Amino acid sequence: MSPRPKKIRKCQGQFCGKAFKPTGTSLVYLKQIPLHHDELEALRLCDKEGLTQEEAGKSMGVSRGTIQRIITIARQKTAEALTGGHALVFVDEVEKE
Repeated sequence: MSPRPKKIRKCQGQFCGKAFKPTGTSLVYLKQIPLHHDELEALRLCDKEGLTQEEAGKSMGVSRGTIQRIITIARQKTAEALTGGHALVFVDEVEKE
């Protein structure tokens, strides 16, 4: 049985290929944590714009539960990068694990 196809998520801005990292250290020497475009968009909508998870879900075309899952993962990745001195690398596609 195959998993459900991933629902298309509406995101604004273009961040692919950019990174947020500590100054003074080259990106090649840092642990790189991928932050997917939909994770960044969920952070922007909920934390920067102050939307509820339900409103953010409507904006992105997904359910509130999906936003909750995405934002939890995004916050964990962001906290790991900030506290560990790692780089957040913005990627468009979900990598297959």
